[in-house]
Amino acid sequence: MHDIRLIRDDPAAFDAGLARRGLAPLAAELVALDERRRAVVTELQAGQTRRNEASKAIGAAKAARDEATAQGLMAEVATLKTRLPELEEQEKALDAELNGQLAAIPNLPLADVPEGSDEDDNQLVAEHGRKPDFGFAIREHDAIGPALGLDFETGAAMAGARFTLVRGAAARLNRALGQFGLDVLTRDHGYEEVVPPLMVRDEAMFGTGQLPKFAEDLFQTTDGRWLIPTAEVSLTNIVREKILSEAELPLRFTALTPCFRSEAGAAGRDTRGFIRQHQFEKAEMVSIVTPDQSEVEHERMTAAAEDVLTRLGLPFRRMKLCTGDMGFTAARTYDLEVWLPGQGRYREISSCSTCTDFQARRMNARYRSEGEKGTRFVHTLNGSGLVVGRMMVAILENYQQADGSVAIPDVLQPYLRGLNRLEPAA
Repeated sequence: MHDIRLIRDDPAAFDAGLARRGLAPLAAELVALDERRRAVVTELQAGQTRRNEASKAIGAAKAARDEATAQGLMAEVATLKTRLPELEEQEKALDAELNGQLAAIPNLPLADVPEGSDEDDNQLVAEHGRKPDFGFAIREHDAIGPALGLDFETGAAMAGARFTLVRGAAARLNRALGQFGLDVLTRDHGYEEVVPPLMVRDEAMFGTGQLPKFAEDLFQTTDGRWLIPTAEVSLTNIVREKILSEAELPLRFTALTPCFRSEAGAAGRDTRGFIRQHQFEKAEMVSIVTPDQSEVEHERMTAAAEDVLTRLGLPFRRMKLCTGDMGFTAARTYDLEVWLPGQGRYREISSCSTCTDFQARRMNARYRSEGEKGTRFVHTLNGSGLVVGRMMVAILENYQQADGSVAIPDVLQPYLRGLNRLEPAA
C-alpha cells in the first residue's frame, strides 16, 4: 500500500512509477482527495477545540451572571454538537475512499525492472543445466502420468476440472518432493519451518494484497474465512501489527501447505494435466528484513530456489519479469522456468519477489533500531521454494524413459526407500 505523504511530496515520481506499470497518472486525484480529507480533519479539530472552550466559558458566564453571553455560548455548543458528528462521518467516508483507492494501486517497480507489457518482454538473466537428449519419441506429462498414478479422470469426477487424484508410487513421489523441499530450505538455507493456518481472515488477505482486488481468484468458506492461495499469506502475517527489534531481523519462514486457487483469471489455460490446479502443495519461503537487507535477501532467496532445481538435475533459467508481467505486490520478481521437453519450452516453476515495504504498510509491520524511538516498516519477500505439482511434471518429462517408466532423481531416492524408478501399471 502506498503512503499518501510520499505521493504528496513527489507526485511526479509516483506517476512515473505508475506509467512504468502501464497505468494512468493518479497523483493529482489522490492528493486532491487527501486535501479534502485534511480540510475536514482541520475543521473537525477546530470545532472540537471550540466546543471545549465554549463549554468552559458557559460556566464562567453563568458564574458572572452574564446570561446573554451564556445563552450565546450554549447556542454555539448546540450547533457544534450537530456539526461535529457530520464532520466525523465525512472524515470516515473520505478516509475509506482514499484508503480504498490506495489499496487498489499496485506496488511500483524498482529501477532495474525492465519495461514491457507481458511475458515476451521478460529479461533472461541466466540458464542452468543441460537439456536431456532422448532417443525416442518424447511425451508430455499428461500422457505419461496416468499409467504412473496421476488419475485425472477420478479427480475430475470427484471435484470437477483442475483436480487430480494421485495414487501409489506417484503419491509417494509427491510426498517425497515436499519433504525434500522442506529439508533443503530448513537445513541448508536457514528457513524456520512453520505449520500455519490454512484459513485466514479478511485482514490477513488484505495484508499480503489478495484483497480486495483479487477476491474472485480465492475460495471463501461459509463463515467468511479464506482458504490460502499460498502460505505466503500466513507466513507474512506472522509479523502483522507487530514492532520487531532490529536484532530479530532477518526472519525467514517456510511452510509446506496445500494451496487453493479458483483460477478465475486463467479460463482456458492449461486445462489438461497437472500444471494449473485448484488445489496443490507448495513449500513457500518468506523473509522479513530491514530495508537495507532486502536487495541481498532477494538474491539469497532466489538462489535457494535455484539450489532445489539444481539438486534435482533439472535444466532451468532465471528470468527478470518486466513491469507488465509482475504481480500486484511485487517491486521486482525473478521467475525460475524449468525446461519441459514434452512441451518443448520453459515453464514457470518458481517465482521470487521483493515487495519492499508495500505489504508491511498494509499489515502495519514495523521494526525499531536499538536506541531509537521511531519505527520503520519492514521489507517483505516471498518465493516458491518447491511447487510440488509442477515439480512432478518436470520430473516426469525430463526423466521419462522409452518403456514408459520415469527415473527418480538420486536426491529423492532416500525419501522413497531406494526406489529409483516409477513403473507404469501393467
